[in-house]
Amino acid sequence: MTISIKSAADIEGMRVAGRLTSEVLDMLAEHVKPGVTTNQLDQLAHDLIVHEQKAIPAPLNYAPPGHRPYPKSICASVNHQVCHGIPNDKPLKEGDIVNLDITVIKDGWHGDSSRMFIVGEGSMVAKRLCLLTHEAMWKGIVKVRAGARLGDIGHAIQTFAENAGLSVVREFCGHGIGRGFHEEPQVLHYGRPGTLEELKAGMTITIEPMLNAGRREIKEGPDGWAIVTKDRSLSAQWEHTVLVTETGYEVLTLSAGTPKPPAFVTG
Repeated sequence: MTISIKSAADIEGMRVAGRLTSEVLDMLAEHVKPGVTTNQLDQLAHDLIVHEQKAIPAPLNYAPPGHRPYPKSICASVNHQVCHGIPNDKPLKEGDIVNLDITVIKDGWHGDSSRMFIVGEGSMVAKRLCLLTHEAMWKGIVKVRAGARLGDIGHAIQTFAENAGLSVVREFCGHGIGRGFHEEPQVLHYGRPGTLEELKAGMTITIEPMLNAGRREIKEGPDGWAIVTKDRSLSAQWEHTVLVTETGYEVLTLSAGTPKPPAFVTG
C-alpha cells in the first residue's frame, strides 16, 4: 500500500481546494428549500466552481471501473439514498433530507466534503439522524494524530453510532485524497482500535460515515450510481478532508459557513 505524504507546499494546495469545496456548500445552503430541484443545485454548484473558482468539479464524468461516467458536478442523495445520488428534476419537498457531496479540484489538488440539509422543518427522526451522523464524523476526526491507527477512527464511529441505535454502512468508506480523488488508504467507519494502517503526519484522508436509521444493508439503485438502503430507512452522511499532524489533525474543508463541531471537540 502506497500512501502519499504531503509536503508543506502540497498541504497549502489542499487547504485551498478544501476551502473552495466548503464555500460551494455554504452557497448551496441558502438554496435548499421546498420546490427546488437537485438539478438546480447542481447547476448552481457547477457555475460557481467553473466560472468563479476557476476550478474543476471532480465528479463530472468520473468513471471508476465498471461504471458509466458520472453525469453531474455534485452528488445529491435524498432520504433513503445513501450516497452517489444523481441530481434530477424532482422538486425537494418539506421534510426531505439531502446530502450534498462536493469535490473541487484546484491546481491539481482535491477537496472533498459533504453536509446534510433538512428541507423545511423535518421530522424528529430526520433531525436526530443528521445530528448524530455529524457527531459520529467528529468522533472519528478527534482520533486522528500521528501514531494512531485507522482502526481507532472506525471503532470510535461505530461505537458511537451503534450505541445511538443507528447502523453503519460498511461497503463505502473514507479514503486518502490529494492529487488523486481516491487514494490509499481506505478509511473504514467500523473496526477495532489499534488495528490497520498507522497514521503519519502529512497524510490527508476523508472521514465520511454513512449512518442509517434502520438496518445497514444497502443496494444499488436502477441508475447504476445511487446507493439506497434496502429497508428504505433514512440515511445520512457528513464528510471532511483531514490532515494528520504530529499532535492531532487539521480539518482542511472549512469556510465561514461550516457547521461548528460538537461540544465534545476541543482544541
